[in-house]
Amino acid sequence: MKAAVCVETGSPLVIEDIPVPVPRAGEVLVHNHACGVCHTDLHVMKGEVGFPLPGVLGHEISGIVAEVGAGVTNVAPGDRVVGSFIMPCGRCENCSRGMEDLCSTFFEYNRLRGTLYDGETRLHRADGEPLSMYSMGGMAEYSVTPATSVFRLPEELDLTETAILGCSLFTAYGAVRNVGGVRTGESVAVVAVGGVGQNIVQLSAVSGAESVIAIDVDDDKLELARRMGATHTVNSSRVDPVDAVAELTGGRGVDVAFEALGSAGTTAVAVNISREGGRAVVVGIPPAGTNLDVDLARIVRRKIQLKGSYGARARRDIPDIIRLLAAGRLDLGGVISRRVSLEEAPETYQALDRGEILGRAVVLTGG
Repeated sequence: MKAAVCVETGSPLVIEDIPVPVPRAGEVLVHNHACGVCHTDLHVMKGEVGFPLPGVLGHEISGIVAEVGAGVTNVAPGDRVVGSFIMPCGRCENCSRGMEDLCSTFFEYNRLRGTLYDGETRLHRADGEPLSMYSMGGMAEYSVTPATSVFRLPEELDLTETAILGCSLFTAYGAVRNVGGVRTGESVAVVAVGGVGQNIVQLSAVSGAESVIAIDVDDDKLELARRMGATHTVNSSRVDPVDAVAELTGGRGVDVAFEALGSAGTTAVAVNISREGGRAVVVGIPPAGTNLDVDLARIVRRKIQLKGSYGARARRDIPDIIRLLAAGRLDLGGVISRRVSLEEAPETYQALDRGEILGRAVVLTGG
């Protein structure tokens, strides 16, 4: 099969021919149809997030089940499925207490070592050299993933569009529903409206937010946010976003402010636009070692809650996300601005790094 391999940091991906992986007990082999292009992959490529290389990135996939390992009963060959980037083991302490988004096995084995949960990768070059897996290694024609992280899709859902369910929408859902707790009638601001930010906008609107303020430096992204449900937009390259939000909210600030870029500056903005008793939710992944400089007295005196959000709970939340999509309450197609071939993946990540991707790009890994 073909795979886009990250050989070393600071270099473009390389398209290679490698053997098709084989699932083991409790695992699923997916013939990938599409894989989303995520900024977190870019952090690995640039060396901003530590990960063993060479490896295959890509962590939000849709496709068709090609084979299942022993003991798998939730899906069968031929099923249309989507995969979640957090692949819960279902057995660790955090999974057992309902916190699959913090699965310690996932972080220890996959994010630190690039393997599945027996300590071995399923991907190798033809000469046997191991290739690390970032989640399931979705930038390839086939992927192996634990059965706990694949979910059947209704026939009416588009297989290309749903590729971004497993990270972009999944991450936004966890932030809006599980951490931010957006309630009917509340005010929301989203700082940085890329792929995840656009989905935070539409999920906040679906959750009943009375106002949703989108903040970015790109007018095209702000226009897309309007289509996704934003009631107001602020171009922070032209005006001070804190002053702008104060003017829009009568000086109060917003009930919930989401940061979806992963920088100290945008996180400080989220804190500073939160009203008394408000919630500032950090969703974007920053480079390792990024530190936050905020006025602690303001956080204490205004009783602002500063929260982190990483993904969602796969087995509990993805079925609900699929129901929302099937009911037509969310628009994934509107978030996707580029659909490219696997051979175009290297250049697409470079375009993402240059800030040229509106919403989300999707690589058609299955052709």
